[in-house]
Amino acid sequence: MVAMYSGQIGSFSSRDLLLFFIMWELELIPVYLLLSMWGGKKRLYSATKFILYTAGGSIFLLIGVPGMGLYGSNGPTLNFEKLANQSYPAVLEIILYIGFLIVYAVKSPIIPLHTWLPDTHGEAHYSTCMLLAGILLKMGAYGLIRVNMELFPHAHSLFSPWLVIVGTMQIIYAALISFGQRNLKKRIAYSSVSHMGFIIIGIGSITDMGLNGAILQILSHGFIGAALFFLAGTSCDRIHLVYLDEMGGISIPMPKILTMFSGFSMASLALPGMSGFVAELVVFFGIIASSKYLLMSKVLITFVMAIGMILTPIYLLSMLRQMFYGYRLFHVPNFHFMDSGPRELFVSICIFLPIIGIGIYPDFVLLLSVDKVQVILSNFY
Repeated sequence: MVAMYSGQIGSFSSRDLLLFFIMWELELIPVYLLLSMWGGKKRLYSATKFILYTAGGSIFLLIGVPGMGLYGSNGPTLNFEKLANQSYPAVLEIILYIGFLIVYAVKSPIIPLHTWLPDTHGEAHYSTCMLLAGILLKMGAYGLIRVNMELFPHAHSLFSPWLVIVGTMQIIYAALISFGQRNLKKRIAYSSVSHMGFIIIGIGSITDMGLNGAILQILSHGFIGAALFFLAGTSCDRIHLVYLDEMGGISIPMPKILTMFSGFSMASLALPGMSGFVAELVVFFGIIASSKYLLMSKVLITFVMAIGMILTPIYLLSMLRQMFYGYRLFHVPNFHFMDSGPRELFVSICIFLPIIGIGIYPDFVLLLSVDKVQVILSNFY
């Protein structure tokens, strides 16, 4: 656990590309152990799939990092500030960009490199799911901004339309797939994939509003996704079921869990006053304000994004209905469910407060990111 936290914190705080790479790899081993030792019946399969995808993608990181360091005009360097001022031949920059993009597309994940995520979430213990949804997935989005966007601006400008297209497709595709999932944790996992599409669109918009919206969404979904997996895990531990079509009727014996689950689901479907609404709204404005895309393209993108926002409450409210309403478990004899205790209430409140805080006053986050966003975007204009 210490190695995992060190790797994740080190990746976000490193100012050297070599340290970034070391910390990026350091967190893989403890996550693999958590998956393989504490999980469902197919935990070994999901753990193997996780390590194959993530370690396989890291091969491109292993090749790209020394390549960038050795190319330095003033001697080998891997310092982020010096690399930001380094220029590359167009072909080399594109090759490096594609290699790093594959690494971050696996981790984020971006379709079609997302298939490890539902299997991993479906078999992992809910505490591991919280770490995956809250921190691990956000490392990929952070890498796209910190490395691809800041260090390869010309290549990013070239590939940004494709990122926007893929992000738009991801919102709709994952939302539709989520609606068809019987497994509770897999439904939330596909919801995470769908919400990552907004981050990709914000990064591809190349505007200060779009990039700030992507950063807001990274933080917002980190809180919301972790909370949903936490409540899903505590609910499944009590009723010993994980498939939605076997649940139903637990709203009366478990009203506190119903209230908390409903609150975080509202945050996920972007209810006004919560962080999800602000983040997605800022991404909307970012893509509309972008001067890189034609008017009809922006209208089409925002229309598809709006459809995705409509699909989100469909699969989330359907999930709540299947879990908490009806009579399937309520009339089963000898079923005694214990409602949420002080532990669950404390954790849920601690996560819910920043969601409300960012939703009411997003400048809590924007004041911290606006200067760095302007520095990154200065490379494009």
